[in-house]
Amino acid sequence: MEARFDQASAEAAEAHGDWATAIAMVSGFAECYSRDHHRHNAHMWHMELLVKAGFLHELAEHAKTDVHAQRRLDRYLYEEGRDSELRQRGQRGDKTALYFLVRLLRARGEQTAAQQAVADIDPTDAFAIELAHQPLAGG
Repeated sequence: MEARFDQASAEAAEAHGDWATAIAMVSGFAECYSRDHHRHNAHMWHMELLVKAGFLHELAEHAKTDVHAQRRLDRYLYEEGRDSELRQRGQRGDKTALYFLVRLLRARGEQTAAQQAVADIDPTDAFAIELAHQPLAGG
């Protein structure tokens, strides 16, 4: 039996800030890497709803096994300027967190700190090295 999904109702709940309802509706239909693009999109929406609702602990739990949750959490930490949390995640092997950390430090004009972060966390990561050594914009 095919699960039914009322996207309009989920969108309305989201628009009203009724996070619990929106999350319940979307997560019940969502499926990571589904062949059904509607289910996959719902999965991505679910991760976004967790951020909007401020359910970062739940997002972090998903991030342990779900690359989409991991990336969304890393992007959130970058957007919020939370370099110490990005550093911790990078040190635990999260490449996306390392790249966001480098971008964040560079955006602050801290190119030397960005280069040091790469040297400390993963001095063999060619992409991180390239990011850290790009010339600063306008400089």
